[in-house]
Amino acid sequence: MLTVRKAEERGHANHGWLDSYHTFSFADYYDPQEMGYGPLRVINDDSVQPGQGFGTHGHRDMEIITYVLEGALAHQDSMGNGSTIVPGDVQRMSAGNGVRHSEYNHDKVGTTHFLQIWIEPSVTGIAPSYEQKHYDAAAKRGRLHLIASPDGAEGSVRIHQDARVYAALLDGAERAAHRLAPGRRAYVHLARGRLSVNGHVLGAGDALKLADLQEVVLEEGDDAEVLLFDLN
Repeated sequence: MLTVRKAEERGHANHGWLDSYHTFSFADYYDPQEMGYGPLRVINDDSVQPGQGFGTHGHRDMEIITYVLEGALAHQDSMGNGSTIVPGDVQRMSAGNGVRHSEYNHDKVGTTHFLQIWIEPSVTGIAPSYEQKHYDAAAKRGRLHLIASPDGAEGSVRIHQDARVYAALLDGAERAAHRLAPGRRAYVHLARGRLSVNGHVLGAGDALKLADLQEVVLEEGDDAEVLLFDLN
């Protein structure tokens, strides 16, 4: 099974300071056919204006991954963490039994563009925790690089779910393939550029659901930055 999810089909909310596209039902956007895909619950494609951001707010029992595409995002949380997330960084916050945090673009002129991803955990009520790692462009060039996994394999951030997240940069003749184990499914989200996935051409913001297949093939990229989710 292959199902394309076009960028223009996503939910959209423009608040002035925040321009947000919702892949799955979120906030005021509700589509009973798009409530998530397996444990993957949220992919929000957010652009935050200079000097703006999300004030302190709370989360519980969710694995939250932040992936910055452009600009910088300043993070503060109730665990005492303070950091700035830039392109190449992957931040993982396990909300567990409760955490509060804020996210701001402190730049005076540039927009911060990032993806915020929520994955439902396999355990609830745990102590909240935080992790941030950097993966440079060379690590993702022409290949799928593991950035999140349940066991922290290959230097990835650790999430509390049987899910693996890969990132790749593909252009020209570069090609990457990922084999799916029996019973697994995949979700491919193209953050920018153009890319062919199993023969389906995707543009920026497009996605593809894949199930009952043995392999996911990514090729014919045009300045493509892509995330692949291997899900139970």
